[in-house]
Amino acid sequence: MDKFLVVILTLTFMGCQTNETKIVQSKAKKVVIAHRGASGYLPEHTLPAKAMAYAMNVDFLEQDVVLSKDNVPIVIHDIHLETVTDVATQFPDRKREDNRYYVIDFTFEELKQLHVSERFNPATNEAIYPNRFPLGKSSFKLHSLQEEIELIQGLNKSTGKNIGIYPEIKAPAFHLKEGKDISKIVLKTLANYGYKTKKDNCILQCFDAKELKRIRTELASELFLVQLMEFKEEEDKLEEFSKYADGIGPWVQQIIVGENEDGTWKFSKLVSNAHQLNLKVHAYTFRADQLGEFKTFEELLTVALYKANVDGVFTDFPDKVVEFINKN
Repeated sequence: MDKFLVVILTLTFMGCQTNETKIVQSKAKKVVIAHRGASGYLPEHTLPAKAMAYAMNVDFLEQDVVLSKDNVPIVIHDIHLETVTDVATQFPDRKREDNRYYVIDFTFEELKQLHVSERFNPATNEAIYPNRFPLGKSSFKLHSLQEEIELIQGLNKSTGKNIGIYPEIKAPAFHLKEGKDISKIVLKTLANYGYKTKKDNCILQCFDAKELKRIRTELASELFLVQLMEFKEEEDKLEEFSKYADGIGPWVQQIIVGENEDGTWKFSKLVSNAHQLNLKVHAYTFRADQLGEFKTFEELLTVALYKANVDGVFTDFPDKVVEFINKN
């Protein structure tokens, strides 16, 4: 009986090793970033969504970061609260003149009182993605960047994996007008947890080119920096980006720009131009429930990863992308 058990355990271990080797080899080619966690399945930027994404064997988990009133880095996509929480119910008198509720107007303890849900339209109370996690069900909360890092590092220790973090500095100009230097606070938090250089498993991103350049120069960060892109005119600034950034994060429609007459896909020169400048390209956002002109999610991934040749993708459905890469 003991010998039989040893054989079973050995075969199981060998199987795990083979599968893990395959994953590592595939991941070395293309990077999978869990966009706001496993946000296709659970409310975005909640710890359950991050834990689920972690279990899907991604390369990085993304954290959008906004500051609270008491300077705690909060993981949430927007500087506003009303599209993912019940702030209007709990704090109806705390909105500004524009009728919006700002994270920066609440202390961390107040933010912890809010209930988080799937993203919705506050005017209609209808979900943005109606086929995702149902609104108002279960219990989800906001959390700090520190809490999320501790979850990820704790899981890295307990599982033996080494999954990275991919924080984004949100709205630095807005924070500065409010008297807060969000970049300094976030960089200090990252350094406190061992994320200081390109050797550390952390990629820092920002849409604000002026701020990302400041992070590299004035704040002297040695982290791997990614310049997020949103507008076509930014495509002419790659050489400038390459002076301070290590990669770019363009919208996928800046890369796949249409169809040719023969039915093949038409690409911009963005990826090839970036690669000539030694810039990695991590494109956003890949959603299995938002395919645009593509017939299937697999077709979208094939075109982006292997025809357009992007280096990685942000996705709401990390399991589907990891599985796809492992098969190709």
